Amino acid sequence: MNRDDLQSALDRDDSTSARAALAELRAGSDFELFQTQTVSAHELWDIWSHRYQVSDTGVTPRPGMAEAVDRLHAAGSARIYQATIAGSHRRFIAFLTEDLTRSIACT
Repeated sequence: MNRDDLQSALDRDDSTSARAALAELRAGSDFELFQTQTVSAHELWDIWSHRYQVSDTGVTPRPGMAEAVDRLHAAGSARIYQATIAGSHRRFIAFLTEDLTRSIACT
């Protein structure tokens, strides 16, 4: 996956986190796609929903986390790739469709 492909996938996601990640990517931030294997959206939902619930105990949740958890749940058993974008002030995690053409969620 090259930068243009990731930008195109994020451009299809109207979430605030995806917009911020896209801006960072366009500004030249580094990114990495974990392309060795996909993970089911359900497994990711299980992990991220737990992290979100833990944030209810006083830890500040990642921006966009609630929406990402909802979107991962809605994606069901779809296979997902993960990519990170190292922004100037924070690191973003993008959850991408198996064909790498669309962002399911971003946090």
